Amino acid sequence: MLIFDQLRKNDRQLRMLASCVLSGLGVLLLGLWYVQVLSAKRYRTSQVSQSFRTVRIPAIRGKIFDANGTPLAENRPSYNINLYLEELRPSFQAEFSNGLKRYRTAHVQLSRAQRSELGRQTRYQVVGSLIAQVSASLQQPLALNETNFFKHYDQRLYLPMPVLNNLNPQQVAVFMEQAASLPGVDLEVQPERNYPHRSAAAHLIGYLQPDNEVADEETFYNYRMPDFKGATGLEGRFDEQLRGTTGIKSVLVNSLGYRQAENIWTPAEPGQNIYLTIDLAIQKAAEQALRTAPEGADTRGAVVVMDCRTGDLLAVASNPTFDPNDFTPRITTEKWERLNDPKLLPMINRATYGVYQPGSVFKIIVGLAGLEAGAIDPKEIYHGQGYYLLGSGPYARKINDLANHSQPADFDFKKALKESSNAYFINYGLKTGVDRILELGKRLHFGERAGIPTRQDAGGVFATREWQQENIGGWSAGDTANLCIGQGYIAITPLQVAVMIASVANGGKVLWPRLVTRIQPQDPFSNDQPVAFDPGRVRDDLKISKRTLDIVRDAMRGDVEDVDGTGRSGFVPGMGICAKTGTAQITMGRKVVGHSTWFASFAPFENPRYAVVVMVEDGVSGGTTCGPIARQVYLALQKREQMKPAKPESLASSK
Repeated sequence: MLIFDQLRKNDRQLRMLASCVLSGLGVLLLGLWYVQVLSAKRYRTSQVSQSFRTVRIPAIRGKIFDANGTPLAENRPSYNINLYLEELRPSFQAEFSNGLKRYRTAHVQLSRAQRSELGRQTRYQVVGSLIAQVSASLQQPLALNETNFFKHYDQRLYLPMPVLNNLNPQQVAVFMEQAASLPGVDLEVQPERNYPHRSAAAHLIGYLQPDNEVADEETFYNYRMPDFKGATGLEGRFDEQLRGTTGIKSVLVNSLGYRQAENIWTPAEPGQNIYLTIDLAIQKAAEQALRTAPEGADTRGAVVVMDCRTGDLLAVASNPTFDPNDFTPRITTEKWERLNDPKLLPMINRATYGVYQPGSVFKIIVGLAGLEAGAIDPKEIYHGQGYYLLGSGPYARKINDLANHSQPADFDFKKALKESSNAYFINYGLKTGVDRILELGKRLHFGERAGIPTRQDAGGVFATREWQQENIGGWSAGDTANLCIGQGYIAITPLQVAVMIASVANGGKVLWPRLVTRIQPQDPFSNDQPVAFDPGRVRDDLKISKRTLDIVRDAMRGDVEDVDGTGRSGFVPGMGICAKTGTAQITMGRKVVGHSTWFASFAPFENPRYAVVVMVEDGVSGGTTCGPIARQVYLALQKREQMKPAKPESLASSK
């Protein structure tokens, strides 16, 4: 009542103040009435026309490390320029209005379809002009593809449109200086797979390929951001662990399709890291050694370095090779054609997937079987004639003995192994009997996969009596003679030969090769538990006496250290290398079309730690071609020994 009393006293200022307050309240009430009554239908329509779009967000891929923690596969930041079309709506409207004015000035009346097409073309022109500005500022040719633009506008308007990927540091700096004058254009950072050592261990690591599959997704996505999956190697075998868990974000879209807002529903969880047994320094040394062969980068061969005590693979090299970086984001046609060369076959891991006849390397098995059976007396002299005559009469077969240049010579066991006498091992192999030889091959699991997780693990071929009976029609003395010199129906991988050599070196334990030591989460606070792979898993036992193994090992040492040994080219002072060379003929009918040359070895003689196997296709001989390659690998191992003394590890006793 006091207020009304004051107003009756003709207080002009107070009356003006009261009028303003009442007017403001009236405007507020009028606005509320307009929003709640007159505009209610429009807001309800707007709410109905809005919708959500779900977007699949790939997780950051796990890394792959060597035994020393050096990354072999990691993720690098990729700086990309994206265009947000919703921020260009004022420019679209202004350009559209200008286009309508020009038609009106010309007294042209547009139909609804023509107005729609005018809108599409003006949007294309606005975006094209903006991209031309980006191109000029970065001094890099850029062109807007009309088809791609309209496809993005019609189907993915709520997402940013890619303009340029993988900017270099100079381009990033230039763009950031001029970004303010480029509406709707933004710089974003996304992880991209990177292999810092390029082709090093490429066949083991593998490569990625674009992933557009949706069949295995439990959630429906309106859009899947670019993602990749492992195709071969560890990237393929452990793709699920490396990829992590997909994230989901929602984008609120208005009736025109433009983005209104976005929220992360489920964040992506990074993949797990994988740690290998591979020593990058030894791996690079093996790969470089292969390239020093006469054919250089086109040398077709493999090197395997295994720890004789644990089965750990320190190096698995194959040549020719490839750079897995070439596959991200997509490989060019020219590079893909080279990778499919029918002779070079760069995509094939020759160390684990290529199968070859072992040639004279298999004489180690024949020797073990013969010595153990008592068929071979290591001191007994065999009077060689420069050949071995198999059979008699008109069907007799003459097998040349390349030892001593196919001239008559006398051999004891050590000399026969060092000089690789075919006649000696055929003679005593026939006396030993093929069943004993085949039994050793079975214990080494020839013809079976080695269990290496790279998706390139061949079992090879190792004929048994049953297989021979079913496919050839019985076993003959000629088949035994061929087997005794590592030819005939036998084809194994360099990795299988490394397992064989390691078993001779370590006392007869046939080990499972180990490539992965553990898999563990990137996030130390993750609930996922690390997975460890035990070393020294024993697969089988040769069941060969120490005496027999010592005789064979001593002969292998002579192959490298004696002046008449075929493996002399692999000698490294102080390493105590023991080896057996081999050269297997590749025939087509009766015609020799190539060779597989070998250098299979271990060291040191007194305390074996390393098995080193080298195989080169179409080499001159095991000693000439493969020995020098093995020597370079042993020099790298010797350097490793000097830098980090080896710690003795015991073999596991269980299979």
